Amino acid sequence: QVQLVESGGGLVHAGGSLRLSCAASGRPFTYYAMGWFRQNPGKEREFVASITGYGTDKNYADSVKGRFTISRNGAANTVYLQMKDLKPEDTAVYYCAARSIDTATFGSWGQGTQVTVSS
Repeated sequence: QVQLVESGGGLVHAGGSLRLSCAASGRPFTYYAMGWFRQNPGKEREFVASITGYGTDKNYADSVKGRFTISRNGAANTVYLQMKDLKPEDTAVYYCAARSIDTATFGSWGQGTQVTVSS
């Protein structure tokens, strides 16, 4: 099992930037693909971005392509989500998640960090 702790959320004006971090502990970091998801009250959690264990492949939701960048630092056991040109519709609680190489779904989740974008 891997433990995940997010940080970096906050309040920003539209057009601004934030960087979210997710520190992982437990099994070797490269054992996991990592992802970012977001959720608003009353809505389903939605996929934002993911990155494979060695960082060779990345995927993004259409709504964030060209604005968000996912990356990972193996030495620091940390995955990042750099968010630029933020929009009010990006407001949500952002969750970090891990998917081990022997499973098909993200099974470990962080506690979430709030991102609020004001217009």
